Amino acid sequence: MTLKIAVPNKGSLSEASVAALREAGYRQRSDARDLSFIDPENDVEFYYLRPRDIAIYVGSGELDAGITGRDLLLDSSAPAEEVLALDFGKSTFRFAAPTSVVNPQLAGKRIATAYPGLLRKYLAEQKIDAEIVQLDGAVEGSIKLGVADLIADVVSTGGTLRQAGLSIFGDVLLSSEAILISRTGAERDGAFETLLRRLNGVVIARQYVLVDYDVKSADLAKACALTPGIESPTISPLQKSEWSAVRAMVKRKEINRIMDELWSVGARGILVTDIHACRL
Repeated sequence: MTLKIAVPNKGSLSEASVAALREAGYRQRSDARDLSFIDPENDVEFYYLRPRDIAIYVGSGELDAGITGRDLLLDSSAPAEEVLALDFGKSTFRFAAPTSVVNPQLAGKRIATAYPGLLRKYLAEQKIDAEIVQLDGAVEGSIKLGVADLIADVVSTGGTLRQAGLSIFGDVLLSSEAILISRTGAERDGAFETLLRRLNGVVIARQYVLVDYDVKSADLAKACALTPGIESPTISPLQKSEWSAVRAMVKRKEINRIMDELWSVGARGILVTDIHACRL
C-alpha cells in the first residue's frame, strides 16, 4: 500500500521539512499550490496540510505519518505519538507579560494563547485558577488590545515579544521541535520503517562530520580517545611504518575543539568532510 505522509504546507516547519525529505531521497512538489504529490519511485503520497491539523489527520488513521511540532501534537490531544525528533524547528512554550509588570503572577489573570490544550494542562497540574483566552495565533497584541493580561506562546528567539513590549517570565513549559509522528499503536510496515531509517539518517548526518587524520603510532591511543567514532574509529597503516591513518565520525558542534586537541597530541593532515546520508 502507498504510504501517506503529511507535510506542513506553510510556516516555520514547511521548508525545513521538505528539505529533510529531499535529503532522505523523497521527491517533493515543485508548485507550492499543490495540495498533494505522489513519489512513484518510493510509493509515497505526500499531503501538504496546516501544521496544526497534521496530528489530527494522522491520529484518525487517514494518514500513516506526518511531520509537525511537538507543541502542536501535544496541544491537539490527538491519538498520535512522537516517533523521531528531527532536530529543527526548535522553540519553547513560555509565559510573557508587559515589560513594565514586576513579578507577574498567573492566578486570577486572563492568559491569551493559541495553545489552549498545553496551557490548560499546565494550569491544572499547578492548581492555578486563571482564565484562558483562546486566539488563533498572533497573541502578542492581545494585552495591548485589552483582552488579556498575560500570554503563553511558542518562542523561538523572543524578538517578536520584545517588539511588542513583552518579557518572558517563569519556567519553560515545553521544549518543542519538529517531529515525525504516527497513530498511537499503529503497526508500522516496511515503507514506514524505511521512512524512519532515512529521516534518522538525515538527522545523524546533519549532526556529525567525518574527520580524517594521520598520527604516529606512539600517539594513536591518545588521538583515538578524542575520536572514538560510533562503534570504533577506522585505522589504516601508512607507508611510513610509524604512522597510521584514522577516520571517525565526530559531532559537528565539537569538531573545531577536537581538531585543536588532535593537533596538540601530534595528529597531522586533519581533514573534515560533510556527511550527506548515513544508516547506523
